[in-house]
Amino acid sequence: MLNDRLLVELDADAAERRTGGGILIPATAAMGKRLAWAAVVAAGEHVRQVQVGDRVLFDPEDRAEVELSGRTYLLLREKDVHGVADPRAAGEGTGLYL
Repeated sequence: MLNDRLLVELDADAAERRTGGGILIPATAAMGKRLAWAAVVAAGEHVRQVQVGDRVLFDPEDRAEVELSGRTYLLLREKDVHGVADPRAAGEGTGLYL
C-alpha cells in the first residue's frame, strides 16, 4: 500500500441486516446514507491513526473495489475513515475513538 491508503475488507454482516423485530433487510435495499464497518487488512506508510487489524467506519459511497486472490477488498484513504472501533472498550461509552 502506498501513502495514506487503506485496504479493507467489509464485515460479513455488512451485506444483510436485521431489524430489532427480526426482519431481514437485503444488501440491495435502498436506504438513506448509511456508514459501513470494515477490517483493515493493509495500510500505507503514511497512515498515522489506523493500524492493520482495526475496525473502521466509513462511507461506502467513497470507495474503490479491488479483487485480490478471488476476494473483494475496498481501497480507502485515511481521511475517508470516520471512526475506529476501540477493542479495549468494555461497555464504556460508545467504543469509538474519532
